[in-house]
Amino acid sequence: MSLKGWPGTFKMAECGASGGGSSGDSLDKSITLPPDEIFRNLENAKRFAIDIGGSLTKLAYYSTVQHKVARVRSFDHSGKDAEHDHEPPYEISEQEEFTARLHFIKFENTYIEACLDFIKDHLVNTETKVIQATGGGAYKFKDLIEEKLRLKVDKQDVMTCLIKGCNFVLKNIPQEAFIYQKDSDPEFRFQTNHPNIFPYLLVNIGSGVSIVKVETEDRFEWVGGSSIGGGTFWGLGALLTGTKKFDELLHLASKGQHTNVDMLVQDVYGGAHQTLGLSGNLIASSFGKSATTDKEFSKEDMAKSLLHMISNDIGQLACLHAKLHGLGRVYFGGFFIRGHPVTMRTITYSINFFSKGEVQALFLRHEGYLGAIGAFLKGAEQDNPNQYSWGENYAGSSGLMSTAPELGPTQRARSGTVSSGSGHRGSQGGGLRWAPSTVRETAQCADPSRRRRAFTQLRWGLSGEQKKDVVKRAVASQPDAADAAERAEKFRQKYWNKLQTLRQQPFAYGTLTVRSLLDTREHCLNEFNFPDPYSKVKQQENGVALKCFPGVIRSLDALGWEERQLALVKGLLAGNVFDWGAKAVSDVLESDPQFGFEEAKQKLQERPWLVDSYSKWLQRLKGPPHKCALIFADNSGVDIILGVFPFVRELLFRGTEVILACNSGPALNDVTHSEALIVAERIAAMDPVVHSALREERLLLPLDKGLAALVRERARTWWSSEAWAAPSTPTTTRALHCESLKLAVIKNAWLPSGWRPALSVIFSTTVPAS
Repeated sequence: MSLKGWPGTFKMAECGASGGGSSGDSLDKSITLPPDEIFRNLENAKRFAIDIGGSLTKLAYYSTVQHKVARVRSFDHSGKDAEHDHEPPYEISEQEEFTARLHFIKFENTYIEACLDFIKDHLVNTETKVIQATGGGAYKFKDLIEEKLRLKVDKQDVMTCLIKGCNFVLKNIPQEAFIYQKDSDPEFRFQTNHPNIFPYLLVNIGSGVSIVKVETEDRFEWVGGSSIGGGTFWGLGALLTGTKKFDELLHLASKGQHTNVDMLVQDVYGGAHQTLGLSGNLIASSFGKSATTDKEFSKEDMAKSLLHMISNDIGQLACLHAKLHGLGRVYFGGFFIRGHPVTMRTITYSINFFSKGEVQALFLRHEGYLGAIGAFLKGAEQDNPNQYSWGENYAGSSGLMSTAPELGPTQRARSGTVSSGSGHRGSQGGGLRWAPSTVRETAQCADPSRRRRAFTQLRWGLSGEQKKDVVKRAVASQPDAADAAERAEKFRQKYWNKLQTLRQQPFAYGTLTVRSLLDTREHCLNEFNFPDPYSKVKQQENGVALKCFPGVIRSLDALGWEERQLALVKGLLAGNVFDWGAKAVSDVLESDPQFGFEEAKQKLQERPWLVDSYSKWLQRLKGPPHKCALIFADNSGVDIILGVFPFVRELLFRGTEVILACNSGPALNDVTHSEALIVAERIAAMDPVVHSALREERLLLPLDKGLAALVRERARTWWSSEAWAAPSTPTTTRALHCESLKLAVIKNAWLPSGWRPALSVIFSTTVPAS
């Protein structure tokens, strides 16, 4: 492949996908590679759309990707005595599945012909007759586009595409919008998706500024704008500093001191500013000192002053329109902000100042691609994209070579930008996956003292031993694949590079949690066709635990009521020990195959536990039974079969309905929904209490959207149990609106200070006031 006239340096932000939608990841880097290595996702490129603004051309296209999916299903035991059958409890197979991925690329308009050559060489196929185009360039370059591509340009309304794209990301992409507060902890407060996003104000900052009031999916109105926008910063910045690159100007601004150039209130009033009720540090006149001071100003100071001037102006304009139309939320789109902390802080301060805190400034991770997304969706309407769930992927295209960045993003010269994302679609969901285009730069500039919490999470993910174990399990899960070791090594390299990126930029793609680290690893594994490295381990452990289940139940039934309640709780805790994600445990399980349920009980800390609400829990059990319990299952094998299911059985016996929630996809040795269904089926064959509960739908194992609907249906009278075992300090004080039970076993020696050889136990029950 050749990109005619392309300078050869690319900035890439990558994402991939897993079913059901998950959070996302991007990787910023500057490398020079053969284009075939970068754009391997072009092999199966399908539909595409283009958004041409005043300065940048943005492309959105999708391609199909083939990958493996792990499936489990029961054996046919008809005519066999399952009790004495030595075969595994179910069989595992890997199937090929195609998913769709959405990718983004942007070019400076200077390279519009290179952009069109790229489209012609790789995106135009025999089925393509029309190109969806939006932005002013759809008119300006119409003849050039049609001449070069031999396609009919279908011009889409700019505002319609912009709002369609914005509505889409706000409704579908996890942690798309965020609030930036530099002096807060955390600096980035990411917003959760909510179906009720209307009304809001969208301020799109491209070369100029457009302000749109959005009331519904299809009802919006352009209410104002300004010619002072990103093009102004770029143009004046070039005149003042001689710097022609937008991102270089942002980098200069990040190092400057605007007070050397701007006239402040205290410069005008001296100490009297206090009598006016104004801060002396407020800017009274942008560039005000340049007329009265006889000295040369640095490029950095001038760039900082210019950025403040334009950002303040945009913030005030946005605030005035929000107040005029009675709107409390303002979202900022366009490629002007780019996650730059100075810009976001200035806009936020301006809006807070002029609205007295009544208007909220929110920024978007995909700020620059709203129009391209909208144009793509307009062209894909026959596919009904709204029937799917959408999300981002942490892995990125397998054709993109991941390297940890050595320089800050704004330190890199670049003439064009490649941003790709991907996702897949399925009956249960899947989706678009693409990369954040903004937050990575902000995150890199975060104060290290405010990143300590994120690093605590990351410390676990960076464990070298943990990566080695996953690699070993990945190879073992495909014993007949000759290239398994090679692919596992590629996974290890990619996963390590992703973690290094997160180490430098922990807030780049949303809130950094153990969950996002797990997603990162699983997506990287999927990229190299390892759908479930722990499938064999889970299959074996589930088989062993199922054989022990009848004996555990007989022992529990022989106890008195009060003794049984304590034994059930200890069983939950002991089962939670069997977590291959904790190094201290995996070492024991590797070295001592005989280590089992009873041994785990002996390792538990004696009461009183680290957090001990057992007496309160016991007293609650003496009262009326709970109507419904929602239990989040954790590990396969001993945990769910010998810990969770006996506990579930006791609740069912008391008359409580139970909803058992499991992962839809694999994560270490966590039990998946499909595995839990088989386990429940096998237990029901051994136990009449579980059997009748499944038949009468008093024990339910819903999946994805079914779980959400079921919880909403029974939300008024329910109870929640959380069995979590992340090797980090757990949050036991999270506010819940229902009675809850939280259980954890802290396994890794290096986490709690002064840890004891016994496994520290957290047992916390909460009964909210009525």
